[in-house]
Amino acid sequence: MSVQQAVAKPTFEPLPENLTSPRAKLVYFFLKTAGSATVDEIQGTLDMQKIALLSVLKSLSKDGLVERDGNEYVYA
Repeated sequence: MSVQQAVAKPTFEPLPENLTSPRAKLVYFFLKTAGSATVDEIQGTLDMQKIALLSVLKSLSKDGLVERDGNEYVYA
């Protein structure tokens, strides 16, 4: 058996088709990976301006891709 055969290739679920903005994709993928995070945690990790981040989160929430749970946003 070769090394290439022994290593499993990771599979990724495709992103939702309605995600067209690079920022929205980034925030969505971050929350999908982290599970949940506060706005400050997302902002600090992704180094995004808060005004842009809040706009993205609002859009993702509207599309049902993330939900707000108290102070945190969670992957839906």
